[in-house]
Amino acid sequence: MEKYNSIWDMYQKKGMSRRSFIKACTAMAAMLGIAPSMLSEVVEAAEKRLPVVVWLHGHECTGCSEAFIRSGAPMASDVVLNMIALEYDDTLASASGQPFEEHLQEIIKAYDGQYILAVEGAVPALADSGYCMVGGHAFINQLKEAAAHCAAIINYGSCSAWGGIQAARPNPTQSTGVPNIIGDKPIINVPGCPPIPEVMTGVIAHYAMFGKLPPVDNEGRPKQFFGNRLHDTCYRRPFFDAGLFAEDFNDKGAKAGWCLYKLGCRGPETYSSCGNLRWWNGLSYPVQSGASCIGCTNKNFWDEDPLYERIPDVPGISSLGLGNIDTVGGIALGAMAVGIAGHAATSAIQKKKRDADEAKKSSERKDG
Repeated sequence: MEKYNSIWDMYQKKGMSRRSFIKACTAMAAMLGIAPSMLSEVVEAAEKRLPVVVWLHGHECTGCSEAFIRSGAPMASDVVLNMIALEYDDTLASASGQPFEEHLQEIIKAYDGQYILAVEGAVPALADSGYCMVGGHAFINQLKEAAAHCAAIINYGSCSAWGGIQAARPNPTQSTGVPNIIGDKPIINVPGCPPIPEVMTGVIAHYAMFGKLPPVDNEGRPKQFFGNRLHDTCYRRPFFDAGLFAEDFNDKGAKAGWCLYKLGCRGPETYSSCGNLRWWNGLSYPVQSGASCIGCTNKNFWDEDPLYERIPDVPGISSLGLGNIDTVGGIALGAMAVGIAGHAATSAIQKKKRDADEAKKSSERKDG
């Protein structure tokens, strides 16, 4: 496979024009939510050397890699072949065995303090347990060695970010998230089970563009993808506000698209891009397909069972003095009734005033 020093280098070697390169940078800036005024910085970043990436796999199901390769904007193939130098990934690589593990050691030494470490999967804290071995070594030891020499860490999926299903009770392997093992490196968490493909490629694309991780929230998640609750971007939100809830997955309310909160939907407490980016190039997402959100980007979501029973309170409802969820519909209908009554009263007053004005004008015409 041919190697390129930068995205611009790749365009030149393929005989593509500078105009095409600028258009690609513009599209990339739009995908990352970057203002048009920063286009010159995006172009400058795309002319720099491709970042080296080492991708490790711990306790996992490989669902995050399956999601990653299905990204549509940017395409995973463009990211891997043209935007980063993916030097180690034992799932996507054609090489294996001792030569491949030796290559990892060579990369760690050659790019000491420069490469990005992507991690997929939880970390079994019992180093000598044999629960998760890579190349004959405990995964936790491989992780510590690679993390000691990296520039920053990207945790892909809820397993590497929080521990995931491996850390669910009773957690016999004592699995945990990478931040609980590595504490002295810049870390960004991209949770989800698995994350949205475009969120995964978007984060690494941001680093490829600017040489640094994107801004994060208080849980280390990229703000541009985890800045809103799913509840705030959900197309069923109007039904929530109107107090119209499905009581069963097969009832008329569910079929009519009513809110799934009473069926266990975690949307009001889950920060994710599912409601706006959606999945498979914007085709759909669980709530649109008729399933309630299980909050897979949240910490410990596997232990927040049962997943199909309502959560007790909606964040924000109590603080507004609106009571609990069972009264939301009544409040909405009551407010609507008050509004209708107020509108009727205002209309009556306006009509009375118009009639009086017309009578006055008629009287003046007769006197004239």
